[in-house]
Amino acid sequence: MCTQATTRRPQAAIRQTRGGHPPTRLWDDPVVMTRGPGTRALALQSGAPSHDGERVIRARKASPTPPGRMRGHASPAALSPGPLEQVAAILGWYGSHARDLPWRRATASPWAVLVSEIMLQQTPVARVLPAYEAWLARWPTPPALAAAAPADAVRQWGRLGYPRRALRLHAAAQLISERHGGEVPSSVDALLALPGVGSYTAAAVASFAFGQRHPVLDTNVRRVLARMAVGRQWPASSTTAAEIALARSLLPERPQVAARWSVAVMELGALVCTASRPQCMACPVAAGCAWRLAGSPAGNGRRASQAYQGTDRQCRGRLLAILRDSDGPVPPAQLDAAWPDAAQRSRALASLITDGLAEPHPDGGYTLPAHPARRPP
Repeated sequence: MCTQATTRRPQAAIRQTRGGHPPTRLWDDPVVMTRGPGTRALALQSGAPSHDGERVIRARKASPTPPGRMRGHASPAALSPGPLEQVAAILGWYGSHARDLPWRRATASPWAVLVSEIMLQQTPVARVLPAYEAWLARWPTPPALAAAAPADAVRQWGRLGYPRRALRLHAAAQLISERHGGEVPSSVDALLALPGVGSYTAAAVASFAFGQRHPVLDTNVRRVLARMAVGRQWPASSTTAAEIALARSLLPERPQVAARWSVAVMELGALVCTASRPQCMACPVAAGCAWRLAGSPAGNGRRASQAYQGTDRQCRGRLLAILRDSDGPVPPAQLDAAWPDAAQRSRALASLITDGLAEPHPDGGYTLPAHPARRPP
């Protein structure tokens, strides 16, 4: 869908009025639509029809035509883009700027979409791409992963970070195999029942894998909507009911278009409306962005980045890397040599065991988990 109207001759349009009255004749051009003496109905047109044949036009009644002015023409200041124009503009922008990511292709299975969403949690796309390809090459279906040992999943996860996601994906694959015939379920409720799947991931998989109509609110989407519609630099610290209602109100009616809209807003937040350096001059909705129109006021809702050096998280990563690279039990002395602070090392190792990422070996030492954690029936 194009975001800028093309110049063409005005073309007559017919609109049927209510109550059985004769149809009203309108003159449609790329900027305005006029009707009747002394009044103007302003409209912004999204441009050429989209791939599904839909065209978004929003008409808004304006003040009487000033004396001496040509009816049907308005100053740019009078044309303030509304929500429908913003939706159309973002969809059009996405059509020409979307990255070619493997999980967005028509050939991507629902399992591939689920794997990508789990991996993309708190992890940049550039780091996910090689891990995603390798994971699906090894386990192209949920039953293939379910048949593997949890330790294999943790090893394959490598240094992607937040390794509990590997165990949760393994547990999800087992549940999918046991209760859904090896196929990723399509309903949000069934997706929410899978380990490691929260409200965002369930909505994302239902939308992107099955073309359903759900508000999908990740960090990027929330930031775009906060700026574009609310006028705030940052969204609230956690998703609010008002955000969900706003996101739902902007969803196009057709489910397939709604799913495309959701990923389009996400892409806009990732590439243009970024957290640190928003590129407003390249934004397709900059003209109607509430935050920009307000002068881009600074907000205080952004969380400070978390430190890593010297933290328990770094210590956990160091210990887990040793376990991951070993074919057998790792003796305690080898773990002791990996981190100098004994108290922190002991705390990190205990947390790995609690999270199911490590376990004591009967012959001494520690290993990756040999068996999946127990799940409630």
